[in-house]
Amino acid sequence: MEIVDVAIVGGGPAGSTCAAFCAAAGLRTLVLEREKFPREKVCGDCINPACWPVLERVELAEQIRNSPHAALNAVEFIAIAGQKLRLDLPREDNSEIAIKRSLFDQLLLDRARALGAEIREEATLIALDRTAGQNWKMDLVRETFAARVVVGADGRNSTVARLRNLLPRSERERVALQAHIPLPRDFGNRVVLQFLPEGYSGQAPVNENELNLCLVGTPPTISSLRTWAEKEFKIPPNQPWRTVTPLTRAPVPVAHENLFFIGDAARVVEPFTGEGIYYALRSGELAANAIFKIIRGEDRQLTMREFVRAHAAMYRGRLWINRLARAAVLSPQIASLFVHAARIQPAILRLLTAKIARRTK
Repeated sequence: MEIVDVAIVGGGPAGSTCAAFCAAAGLRTLVLEREKFPREKVCGDCINPACWPVLERVELAEQIRNSPHAALNAVEFIAIAGQKLRLDLPREDNSEIAIKRSLFDQLLLDRARALGAEIREEATLIALDRTAGQNWKMDLVRETFAARVVVGADGRNSTVARLRNLLPRSERERVALQAHIPLPRDFGNRVVLQFLPEGYSGQAPVNENELNLCLVGTPPTISSLRTWAEKEFKIPPNQPWRTVTPLTRAPVPVAHENLFFIGDAARVVEPFTGEGIYYALRSGELAANAIFKIIRGEDRQLTMREFVRAHAAMYRGRLWINRLARAAVLSPQIASLFVHAARIQPAILRLLTAKIARRTK
């Protein structure tokens, strides 16, 4: 049986980043991705400034800046009744941008491949078990591998977590729809968060021609949101929409015996706040650092404890943004009142946008 140092299930931002750092450190790295890239993903498509240090360390920042994207210079909140509040975002090389996930994810996966990771696309994991030698035995549809360390980077409905009986029960009180549509004239380089009686809509340009349009509501209201969007943006009825659920579930313990969870597989966050990509990139980097120490023979338990602490610290002081976004869907009228109040005293919205738009190390 072929044995690799680390097998990463999922080739999205978390998995590709982890693979890139592992391969760069000289580890024999395998990525198993269920889909064929490029592919789109339900996401707000926003890359916040906290992402840039990780992208610089993986030597991909310049290529992303040179790829089609939109530099975002403002965020606009729109209440149910139409009142607006606009806040400026920092304007510099490391500011907020929007880029299509099909492009962003492909760049990350290609970077991992260039650094030496082996990429297997359209590869479906069907079984995961420990061997007598304490490696992981991984059964695919037509192949079997062994890995010293396994990383679950396969999203909110993680197959790795399910196969190990670790996947929490999902909360399906909300659903999201997302599409790329023609960019309306004079939309500008802004992010729009628009509250509606049925939920909210997130809007952001991703290049010179396309707008990312997201709708978040409850199962009974999502069709009404789609009808609103079709009328508001003159979208034809045959427009393809992508969907995702759950938008909330309990976190998975992130470190087990030679098994790590990163990105949405570890903890699901609101996909339209811009925070999810940062958590994916940074958790992938943290896991790679821990895996390298384990393969090199350093104290396994100490390394795993350090990873757990660093992973928790990554979220500290930021998850309240995620909770606000969830509350905005479940109580959009209250969220609209919040926008009204912020027009009089905008300090709290400035704090929110500063949290999202800040650069980290």
